[in-house]
This record gives sequence, structure tokens and C-alpha cells, in this order.
Amino acid sequence: MRTRFAPSPTGFLHVGGLRTALYAYLMAKQNKGKFILRIEDTDQERSVIGATENILEVLQWAGLDPDEGVMLDQGIVSEKGNRGPYIQSQRLEIYQKYAKELLENGHAYPCFCSSERLDQMRKDQQAHKQAPMYDRMCLSLSEEEVKKKLKAGDPHVLRLKIPQSEKITFTDDIRGLLTFQGHTVDDQVLLKSDGFPTYHLAHVVDDHLMDIELVIRGEEWLSSIPKHLLLFQCLGWKPPRYAHVPLLLNKDKTKLSKRQNAVATHEYMDKGYLPEALINFLALLGWNPGSTQEIFSLKELTDAFSLERVQKGGAIFDTEKLDWLQGQWIRNMDSEEFAQRIRPTVEEKFPAAKDDKEFTKKAALIQERMTFFTEAPEMLSYYYEEPTVTKDLLANEKQKVTEDMLGEVLKLLTATLEKIPEDKWIEDSLKEILFSLAEDKDYKKGQILWPLRAALTGLPYSPGAFEVAVALGKAKTMERLKSALKSI
Repeated sequence: MRTRFAPSPTGFLHVGGLRTALYAYLMAKQNKGKFILRIEDTDQERSVIGATENILEVLQWAGLDPDEGVMLDQGIVSEKGNRGPYIQSQRLEIYQKYAKELLENGHAYPCFCSSERLDQMRKDQQAHKQAPMYDRMCLSLSEEEVKKKLKAGDPHVLRLKIPQSEKITFTDDIRGLLTFQGHTVDDQVLLKSDGFPTYHLAHVVDDHLMDIELVIRGEEWLSSIPKHLLLFQCLGWKPPRYAHVPLLLNKDKTKLSKRQNAVATHEYMDKGYLPEALINFLALLGWNPGSTQEIFSLKELTDAFSLERVQKGGAIFDTEKLDWLQGQWIRNMDSEEFAQRIRPTVEEKFPAAKDDKEFTKKAALIQERMTFFTEAPEMLSYYYEEPTVTKDLLANEKQKVTEDMLGEVLKLLTATLEKIPEDKWIEDSLKEILFSLAEDKDYKKGQILWPLRAALTGLPYSPGAFEVAVALGKAKTMERLKSALKSI
């Protein structure tokens, strides 16, 4: 199967675009086919310099490398395949050839209407609560009038002549059987006055010449499907299968917008999301695996994905779920890999970490608590600098640690831990001794452990007191307990 992703380089790649690319990639790989990348840049006014590079970099980051078409080769935009060019602005003669064929066969006609007339036409239609459609004025021009205008060089576009009495029926891979009445379909512009094609003509021509078998795109294109099917019919070509995926929505069920969420994929990359987490998240936006499984690798998605389980309704973009998946992927990492991934950011803040032979062990203590790698320096700070410990931190209402009891608890901890020999300074021994201390002195475990952890780390959230005490060692633990006692 040959599928394609065909973005326009009008800005940074939208997360909805990345989901579309993912679904197309999965269908191609599942069917031992090819995933093609085409750049649709016929709207030259909206094209943005660097946007193509951004699209390719995002796909490469996400692991969705194309098999054919436009791609990055050592950071340089290049093309691979025998059906190119794969950049539409380099294919103008091809589109003009088929536009001419449509004109000669009576399936298209030139339209000389000015933009001012079209604007007024739409205002009038709106005032009369009519659907905004071209009124076909230029279709009534005589052959002589058309020739005269063309000879005079009057600016014009080429429009598709919709057979208004025709009924267009097709089966969408997600939405099932759909029917459109010809009289409700606009005579779409195919070729603009500057000789550039519109999306409607260009993608039909390209999908045919590039042997695309399945087109996956957003539901906003659903109303245009009759125009595209008619174009295939007029050109004598078999159309591909189409699957229109649901919109991404904000929590209030409005269309996903940057007012409520980041919409450009690079923003999620910059925040530190893992590609595995974002891809996992996007796959589940609109697709139901039919099981309770929520964590999917790209390989697992390739095996499990099906268009039959893609929903028709919009999918809520819930960043809380994304954060949860991010945490799951971090926890699923091998401890060595995790340590290596956070090491550069920790070493940048604390150069002493470079010579820390126990770094992997210390990193393992925060792996279960982390959402982003950038959190690592703060979470490991107490290993490389003396913490700031205050009375407010040492006391804890939830753990029922009051300021009045702090002095006694810290003195008990200091005296008890001082007696433990170095060879017994292990988690099991510390746990047994401190739990006995709490029981003997009629304290709850939290009333003993919270002050210890706070004194050692200076943080409101950290690994357990026993883990930290062992990692710091007896000498450093005693030093910090005595310092905490002084601070109150």
C-alpha cells in the first residue's frame, strides 16, 4: 500500500498534522507498503521559509521517516523516488497540462470575475442566507465572448464545471457511505490566474501519478470530496480510498487552538516531551485499540492500528493524559539509559556530577518521580550542594509534624543514627531502626521520616528518606541533621 502525507509549508507542523502523518505511516507499514512525503506549496503567498525543514525535522524526531518523496539527507532537504518532483511548485507544467485537458473536454471553464465582484456576490448570498457558491455567471458567456477575453489577456481562473443534476456517492474508510447532491457543490477554482493550481487539482493529479492508494486527511476536507471524486472521473482515473480523521478539540470541545493549547509540534519537543510519548498520545486521539492497553511503541501501533476503530467524533486533546504517558515512558526506560539522558542537564548545573561514580544509582531514585528530564538538576540538587532547610519545610501538617516537636524529633534522629555502624548503613537496617524508634517514642512513621527527608534534601518532594540517607552516606547525613537542628 502507498500512502502519503502532503503538508503545506505555511508554518510549523501542527500536532494534528503529525497525527495524520502517523496514521498514514502506520497503514503503509502495516501493509508492507511505502509512506510518501509530498510538499504542497502551490499557495506561494502563504509559504514560510524554513517550514519544509521544520516538517521534516519533526517527522525524523518522531520516527516517521518517509520511504519516498521529500526527506532530510544529513540535514539537507532532498528527494528520493522515481515519481518526482515531490514538491508541487516544481510540477506546474504537469498541472497545466491536465487543466487544459479538462477545459478541452468541457469539464472546466474560464472565469473572468474580479475579486470585487466575487466579494459582493458572497455578501449578497450571506444577506439572503444562501450557501456561498459561485453563481456561474461566466458559464453563460458565449464561445466568442470567451475567445475575445482570452485574446485580450483578461485575467481569469479555471473552474470545474460541476454536473448539478448528478449525485456523488462514495464510501469513506472511517465515515462509511456518504452522498452529495451536485447542485450543492461549488464550481471550484482549479487553476489560479497566476498559473498555479489550487489544492483540489494538484492533489488529484499527484495522487494519481504517484499511485497513492489511501489518502488520510482531516475531516475539514470532507465537504470537498465530491469535487475531488468528480475530477478523478473527468480525467478517467480511479480514485484512491479516502479516510477523513476527526478534529482535535480543546477540553471545551472547540477546535484545538493555541489560545488553550500549544498546537505546533515543536513546542512539545521544546518542552521536553519524548517522541514515544507524543506519538503514543496522538495515536489514541480518535483511535480505540479495543483493549485496555494504553502504552504503545511505534512497532506495537503498527501491529494494532486499524481505520475501523477510528472514531467519527472529535478527539479531546488532554495534556494531563500526555503528561501521564510521558511519565510512563520515562519509567519504562532502562536505568542506564535514563541516567545518560539526564546527565548533560545535571552536569551543566552541577559540574561535580561529571566525576560522580554513583550517578546512575542516584538517578534511579528520581526516575519514578520525573515527567521531564529538565527537572533532574533540581531533583538531584541535594547531592551536589547543601540544601536550604527551614522550619516551615521541616514541619508538615499532612504528616502531623508540628514545629513544637521538631527539636525533639531531630535530636532523636541524630542520636539514633549516630550509633549505626558504617557497615549497617543500608536501607533495611535504617528502616528497621527508625520504625522501632517511632514505635518506642509513640510517633507515627511520617513524624520521624518527614523531618529526616526534609533535612537531607531541602525539598518538599524527593525520594524516600532511607534511599537518600544511604546515597548520601552516614557522614553527610549526620552533618545535615545537625545543621537542620541549628536552623530551628
